[in-house]
Amino acid sequence: MLSSALLAVEAAEKNGLFDLDATLPIIAIQFLLLVAVLNSLFYEPVTRVIDSRNDYIRSTQAEAQEQLEKATALAQEYEAEISRARLQAQAVIAEAEAAAARIRLEKLAAAQAEIQAKLEAARRQVEQEKQAALEQLQQQVEAIAAQITEKLLGSVR
Repeated sequence: MLSSALLAVEAAEKNGLFDLDATLPIIAIQFLLLVAVLNSLFYEPVTRVIDSRNDYIRSTQAEAQEQLEKATALAQEYEAEISRARLQAQAVIAEAEAAAARIRLEKLAAAQAEIQAKLEAARRQVEQEKQAALEQLQQQVEAIAAQITEKLLGSVR
């Protein structure tokens, strides 16, 4: 270790701390050439790939946003159609219920009219039978009255 330090001190005394001969410009040129080669071989293709990927991501994101907007619009349209269909279905149901109620009332009225007609027919039949029974009873009463009168008059004579 001591020897290397002594060699460094000797070199520093001989030419100074830095030796500025032609190696510095050569190393600078080599560095610039290395940067140019690396830029053309590695960085530029990587930059192109990154840019193309960024473009692809942007276009895909724009398409996804468009599709999301279309899907949202379609969903709103379908929801509006569903609400219209529900309203129509409710109207049809209400109309059917009203028609069923009307039919039920008509049938009920027809049944009541039929019952009333049958009741009236039964009442007339009962009245006719009553009249017939009264006439028959009247005839029997007259016959019995005639017999009674005949017996009473016959025994008086």
